[in-house]
Amino acid sequence: MVTQSLDTTPNIEEVLVTLVRKASAAEKMLRVRSLSQTVMQLSKRAIARTNRCCNEQEVNLMFVSLHYGKELADRLQNYLDKREKA
Repeated sequence: MVTQSLDTTPNIEEVLVTLVRKASAAEKMLRVRSLSQTVMQLSKRAIARTNRCCNEQEVNLMFVSLHYGKELADRLQNYLDKREKA
């Protein structure tokens, strides 16, 4: 097996691959979900750190704009504005 990681020995990488292969579909999805949540949290934290004057909603809108596009972020902003007025 050719190692895929520069900082992991081939033996350890083989053990990790074996563990992933043995995991159930539900376990794999839990790991994917957990990793996705972590990445989203880290991204929002970086946005908040570089935009200290922004509140949580503004950070969330920036996140949506960066990851899903300005059009969707604008639509979300319009929805939130309408919901707030109702």
